[in-house]
Amino acid sequence: MTVFLGCGFAAKYREGGGVLSVPLQWMLGLRRLKLDAIWLELLPATANVLEDRHRIQNFQRRLREHGLGHRYCLLYQKPSSDAHDLDTMQCIGMSKQALLERLAGPNALLNLSYSIHPPFLLQFERRLFCDLDPSEIFYWMTRMEMGQSHHHEFWTIGLNVTGRDCRLPKSSLRWKTFYPLADTHFLKRRSRPVVSKFTTIGQWYWGGAVEVNGTFPDLSKKFAFESYLDLPKRIPEANFELAMNIKRDDPERARLANHGWQIVDPHRVARTPGVYRRYMAGALGEFTAIKGVDVLWRTGWLSDRAAAFLALGRPVITEDTGAAKYLPRESGFEFVDGIDGATDAVKKALANWPYWSKRARECAVEVFDSAKNLRKILEL
Repeated sequence: MTVFLGCGFAAKYREGGGVLSVPLQWMLGLRRLKLDAIWLELLPATANVLEDRHRIQNFQRRLREHGLGHRYCLLYQKPSSDAHDLDTMQCIGMSKQALLERLAGPNALLNLSYSIHPPFLLQFERRLFCDLDPSEIFYWMTRMEMGQSHHHEFWTIGLNVTGRDCRLPKSSLRWKTFYPLADTHFLKRRSRPVVSKFTTIGQWYWGGAVEVNGTFPDLSKKFAFESYLDLPKRIPEANFELAMNIKRDDPERARLANHGWQIVDPHRVARTPGVYRRYMAGALGEFTAIKGVDVLWRTGWLSDRAAAFLALGRPVITEDTGAAKYLPRESGFEFVDGIDGATDAVKKALANWPYWSKRARECAVEVFDSAKNLRKILEL
């Protein structure tokens, strides 16, 4: 059987090593399972042909770096369209003929965040919808077609979507859950870094939208971090850093600096999967706040980035979205609900870091390992 990994967000963002690392963990896990796996990457054309070429070359380079140079088919769609027709796409990497030959045999598509659309979607024998953002996916599925009519199975990292306390919009679909994937052979436990630093990586501003009680709450990290701004002042013995896309002339930089936060450019410290991994390993752990709707709706969401921190032996201090009850008692996570709890958790990590590092790594191997989760999803 051929397993296709459908992705539509890795190649287009060539500065985002953390973004590309998400499907990379899936492919590395599929390789460990010794499956005939193909990374199927959709890249819609833009008006800038030269930039498109650079995106394609960067994507190819990254896959070669991880031994996947012969394990991909990049579908260059020109002109771009929400309808995905293989006849109108250029196949780069694997030829169109080779792709069609594999489609003629037993196959399954792991469709990440509905990356592959009809009519091409319908050519796959077994179609699995794999959700990576339950709050927005569930919300928009109640209002528009997002592939729910064209898949056989529905999987989500929203661990609590069937929990009694989950407040997501009701779904008629039978959702199954899995943990964010971390390939624990690629992400190995590292020794303690010299600098006592906590960090996180992401977008400071976010344009997503869901409706809650007639309003559209702010889903940005900027809003989520408001109640934690004075954390660096409370713990001067630790450094707190944000690898966030904040422009040089943005007043946010000065505001955060006044509270003791250091800002670095994620396009520099996390430009490739390798650099991203080294940046995380250079911290004692992750501290981050979660967009409020995941906390409010109790989705059970955990980030792939948190899973990577754990695999590197870095504890994660964050807010609980309802996921805590699905983890081992000592998981390497410390869930907090305000600055007092965050202060205590950071001090606890500083006081006994080797213990929390060991717990984090053990949890990653036990719970988040890519091969284990893929074996469950594919029913191997």
